[in-house]
Amino acid sequence: MKQALADALQKRGYETLTPVQTAVTAPELANADLLVSAQTGSGKTVGFGLAIGDSLLGEDEVFERASKPLALVIAPTRELALQVKRELQWLYGEARATMASCVGGMDMRDERRTLERGAHIVVATPGRLRDHIMRKSIDLSELRAVILDEADEMLDLGFKDDLEFILGHAPESRRTLMFSATVPKSIATLAKSYQKNAVRVSTVAEKSQHTDIQYRALSVSARDMENAIINVLRFYEAPNALVFANTRVMVNRLTTRLSNRGFSVVSLSGELSQAERSHALQAMRDGRARICVATDVAARGIDLPNLDLVVHAELPTNYEILMHRSGRTGRAGRKGISALIVPPSARRKAERILQGAKVTAEWAVPPSADEVTAKDRERLLADPAWHEEISDKDQVAIDELLSHFSPTQVAAAYLRIYTAKQSAPEELSAVDARDSKEVKPRRAADFGPTIWFSVPGGRASGTVPGRLLPMICNAGGITKHDIGAIKIHPDASFFEIKLASVEGFKKALGPNMTAEDNAVVTELKGPPADVPYERSSSPKPWADKKPRAPEATRAEEKPSGPIEWNDAPNPKPRKPKPGEGKSYAGESKLKYKPKTTAQTRPDGVVETFKKKPSGAAGGGKPYAGKPSKFVGGSGGKSTGKPGGKPTGKPAVKSGGKPAKFGGGASPKTGKPTTNVSKQKFDPGKPKRRPA
Repeated sequence: MKQALADALQKRGYETLTPVQTAVTAPELANADLLVSAQTGSGKTVGFGLAIGDSLLGEDEVFERASKPLALVIAPTRELALQVKRELQWLYGEARATMASCVGGMDMRDERRTLERGAHIVVATPGRLRDHIMRKSIDLSELRAVILDEADEMLDLGFKDDLEFILGHAPESRRTLMFSATVPKSIATLAKSYQKNAVRVSTVAEKSQHTDIQYRALSVSARDMENAIINVLRFYEAPNALVFANTRVMVNRLTTRLSNRGFSVVSLSGELSQAERSHALQAMRDGRARICVATDVAARGIDLPNLDLVVHAELPTNYEILMHRSGRTGRAGRKGISALIVPPSARRKAERILQGAKVTAEWAVPPSADEVTAKDRERLLADPAWHEEISDKDQVAIDELLSHFSPTQVAAAYLRIYTAKQSAPEELSAVDARDSKEVKPRRAADFGPTIWFSVPGGRASGTVPGRLLPMICNAGGITKHDIGAIKIHPDASFFEIKLASVEGFKKALGPNMTAEDNAVVTELKGPPADVPYERSSSPKPWADKKPRAPEATRAEEKPSGPIEWNDAPNPKPRKPKPGEGKSYAGESKLKYKPKTTAQTRPDGVVETFKKKPSGAAGGGKPYAGKPSKFVGGSGGKSTGKPGGKPTGKPAVKSGGKPAKFGGGASPKTGKPTTNVSKQKFDPGKPKRRPA
């Protein structure tokens, strides 16, 4: 390790290196390509900064004047790229390194001027870096090392083509280091294509759950999910907390809700500009904001100080995202809590995600309002301000207060002021497993003892469970959870009510036991007798008909066989349309002529039809042809002379061309026609249409 880097670590307070930092700085890996997999929060940024130190500095301890970039770090998001730049800036501060960043959302002209002045290390996002390469505003010819941070995330975001384009423009003599939380098949393929004999480096933390993070799965009713988030934030009161949502809409909703409840909150999503996102993170670092609501992509790789709590307002889609979310806390030896808000319908999904991540979560319910209040009192009594010495200035104010109020009044006023500064916790309802879509149908034994009741009206009057249920609930002052089975019979309907709710149900109905429309509710001594299901009690149009005989009997009564001509049923005559079936002379005629010349009747007689010959054979006149309108036309014979009679010669000679236009006469005027296809007109004179 270079002395300049060691001095920077010492000033930063580093006493020992993390496992991944120790692994990548091994002497035998000084010039090798690396494929490193380690959990988030394990110090990968400082690790690859130390790994490329010898490759960048060589025998020197400080850099020379900057010109073309020597190292290139590619990160998937803007926030991660800027965070990596800050980390490397203090790490290479003693070595006098010049840093530059190329990220989307920033002014490209400023980045171009910075690159022209020279930089030793460039940190960039794939899309913006590709733009600089295509505009030839960055020269990668002297690169000695290329680092791909969060390589798996870049491939998931669709940056594969950009990475291949960038690596294709880098010199082949470079070192290529890939850092990723997981190494799927796509990462292995990319490493095989652009790395030379890469050494696989993995840490023990990759194979086990993050021991510094406590996972808690909180079962909550679907309608109390946002209230549960408020109680979790109030219960832990972490210096910095990160709330994850899956969509921008949910981020905006939670940000508005928490802000209205008095929390100092900022949001982080893709719809914000780079300046807004930078201001939000800076507010978290400065302490002006305590809670950040973010999406997965926007919060990828960010490192916030004192981030002790991560809340999953919506469950992630897979276990890898869960690990990346939770990895924002429990960093650099600090303890953290990762809380999953799990409604009943997502219980199995949460179990699958936790099982895939190989983490053990503690299943519980969110903190109640009483638990949050008790936690506030505990924090109040544990405040170190109680043990600090009282200054002379404070003593004057204390004496003045005690001169006007008693110690009890002062303590009560202090509690009221302290409580007013805190957001009030929410009352949460109990979780009902029956709200889950995946829960199995409950058994009758699980429902408990019941009492059966009946009301008049069944299927014959159109009664259905969907209409009977609200009537029972409204009339008896009970809920659907107090009602068991419902049975609809033809003339009456029956339902059972939980024994514990029977007394209140009967009291709500009154002494006459009447419900809506004066329907009398009758208590039964036992369950109703089941009756066969009937489709409908209304009379059927076929009810008076004779029952159908069995198939064998029907076959004997009427054997199958060909139908005789005289036995065929006559179709119902159709009213003819006007003019149909009549000739012009009023005689009937066939609408469609037969296609064949013979027809076989059902009785076996074959009738033959003769086609009427056309032309002279049929008694008509021979076709004499019609005179052509124009000489050389395709119809009839040529006339030869204007206004003359037909000559009988064809207009087109055998094997020749049609006669020229203009040799005939106009059929209307009898004057010779003129060929105007090749006439030329003087553009200065008006055109005249030939006669």
